[in-house]
Amino acid sequence: MTTLPASRPGRSPATRAFIAGLLCLALAGPPALAQDGGPALNPDRPDRYVVQKGDTLWGISSLYLRDPWLWPEIWYVNPQVANPHLIFPGDVLSLVYVDGKPQLRLDRAADAASGTDRLSPRIREDGLGGAITTIPTAAIEAFLSRGTVLQRREVNKLPYIVTLREGIVAAGPGQEAYVRGKVGGEDSVYSVIHVGSRIVDPDNGDLLGYEGIYVGEGTIRRGGDPATLAFTDSAREARKGDRLVPPARDLPLQFLPRAPEQPVDGRIIRVVDGMTTFGAYQVVVLNRGTKHGLEPGHVLTVIQGGDRVTDTVQPGVFGRNVRLPDEEAGTVMVFRSYDRLSYALVMRSSVPMRALDRIANPS
Repeated sequence: MTTLPASRPGRSPATRAFIAGLLCLALAGPPALAQDGGPALNPDRPDRYVVQKGDTLWGISSLYLRDPWLWPEIWYVNPQVANPHLIFPGDVLSLVYVDGKPQLRLDRAADAASGTDRLSPRIREDGLGGAITTIPTAAIEAFLSRGTVLQRREVNKLPYIVTLREGIVAAGPGQEAYVRGKVGGEDSVYSVIHVGSRIVDPDNGDLLGYEGIYVGEGTIRRGGDPATLAFTDSAREARKGDRLVPPARDLPLQFLPRAPEQPVDGRIIRVVDGMTTFGAYQVVVLNRGTKHGLEPGHVLTVIQGGDRVTDTVQPGVFGRNVRLPDEEAGTVMVFRSYDRLSYALVMRSSVPMRALDRIANPS
């Protein structure tokens, strides 16, 4: 049997529940396969695979499919399985062919251990705990607590530090600040964000928002106007004018990877950690959002424009200046979307990606 390498990025043990709706499409009935027999299979696919602790559904899909988001097209739903979208370590996946079409079937761990191939898995008694996640949760944990982009319309509505207690210029853990604006009651927790540089849409020059630089975290110690914020964590010194936002720890992980329903043509405009080139499992910001039809789970292809080179071999025959063709650089999946921008996770990278690379529907 094939196992996924434990050292591969994103394979750390997953303890969060997998509530993802990746297989929800299958619940409505078997999906239509392409006329050529369905999605392209990975030539090195295993016939059977035992799910390992720390696996992700995307990673397992990559074992079987060239395009992992097409997973529902080969998934067979057994009506005896109460929750077909829940896969646990120890479960066995089997690739079979029905009328020449590939189907992926699931044997629950209890039946696999008994040596039977019957698709009659027992109902789990442990609920959702321990089920594998759609994507590596560790890859977006930094975003959940640190990375953010402040939308243009929300900046002036956020609570802000009007001054620091005792007249100090900068504050850290154990110190306090006075805050104006709408905040929760005592013990409410907030991330403190410094408003950084402007984020401009490279296609039309419109202001989309501002870079949000994580400062630290604090708790409302006393309400009122102003309220008192006590700092509990600090990545950099807090200053007057910094804004308060609720921590993004409640980010849902219910993803149904799929191609967008309408054409998308946009760009990667920023990397959350500020790098100039980047690869798999890094968070990027796109200049397209719900206004353009993007929703969590949408999968996009990253395209790099071809460079211009000089033909020094026979410039007089074909011309001296040559523009190389555009090339696919990888795949990203949206996990949070706003009106005019989205966050996406780089799922696959064939070459280092760059800010301003294009995003488009997967071909």
